[in-house]
Amino acid sequence: MSFELIVATTNREKFVEISDYLKLDGLKLIPLFGLSDVPEIEETGFTFLENATLKAETIYKRYKKPVFADDTGLCVDYLNGMPGVFSARFAGPNATYEQNRKKLMKLLEGVPFNRRRAYFITQIVFFDPDGKRHAIEGRVNGFITEEERGSGIFGYDPVFLYPPMGRTFAELPVRIKNRVSHRGRALSVLKEMLKQWL
Repeated sequence: MSFELIVATTNREKFVEISDYLKLDGLKLIPLFGLSDVPEIEETGFTFLENATLKAETIYKRYKKPVFADDTGLCVDYLNGMPGVFSARFAGPNATYEQNRKKLMKLLEGVPFNRRRAYFITQIVFFDPDGKRHAIEGRVNGFITEEERGSGIFGYDPVFLYPPMGRTFAELPVRIKNRVSHRGRALSVLKEMLKQWL
């Protein structure tokens, strides 16, 4: 058996990362930029779960096909969990990755390393081929570095240190990052779920 799964994202870098992880025979992934008449979705939720549900539900109702959406963010203890659900627009509505990182680093200027604890979280909401809703969470703990490291420029990866490997996510090859990251942990659960329909 095979089926199409809509990935509710317009972020091309994120779609590449997800596609690399969810390679399964018979599974065809379709990003939102591969569809027509895509409804606009405002992320108005106060939690990652609310935002992921909002995106997945809207797309499922529109296309009546299996879909999953995720909401991902960086939470810094010293900043009381910020940027949190505002991670993508921390420096403003149309902020670039670099602008978001610069704002974060400015807020943490002079803060000692042991107080720079942070975690990445990914919340996935999946509507399966039977229309049933599933919620999956992935989380990884680390620290915010004092300067950017690595060639990867996706999101906050250059400033997020992953202690078990002593490197930032931007310094890790994509396949290794996918194995240990918040999104990778959530996707590994989703991948196992998907196998029952293939």
